[in-house]
Amino acid sequence: MLPKKVKKRASLLTILLSVSVISVFLILNALNKNILYFNSPSDIRLKSDISTNKKIRVGGMVKKNTLKISDQEIKFIITDFKNEIIVSFKGTVPNLFAEGKGVVAEGKLKDKKYFIADRILAKHDENYMPPELKNIMKQNAK
Repeated sequence: MLPKKVKKRASLLTILLSVSVISVFLILNALNKNILYFNSPSDIRLKSDISTNKKIRVGGMVKKNTLKISDQEIKFIITDFKNEIIVSFKGTVPNLFAEGKGVVAEGKLKDKKYFIADRILAKHDENYMPPELKNIMKQNAK
């Protein structure tokens, strides 16, 4: 038989471990529902279970010579160099947004070839420097 002190510690440890496991499960479950991974146009074309009601992200390169800007919206094509998807966006785009550059669009699919974006995220590499900072550095170098 175990002494009373050991039984008390074992039960406390069991309760603590149970609470920890349940907490981690609940946190991971909540995070999983809120995480949006981006899909490439090829991923969208291949998946059969993509919902048009659910928000998703589409990522790739803005195809050159496809950017059309009107008063009401911006249309362009995102490509992964295998497949393409047409994107329509109403709003202002980030400064880094340009043809031939990486982009992630967040929104909903109309169908597998047409995407309506709510938000545009422009991607940049590790060498990026904001234009304002670049100008300041040029002035200071003189």
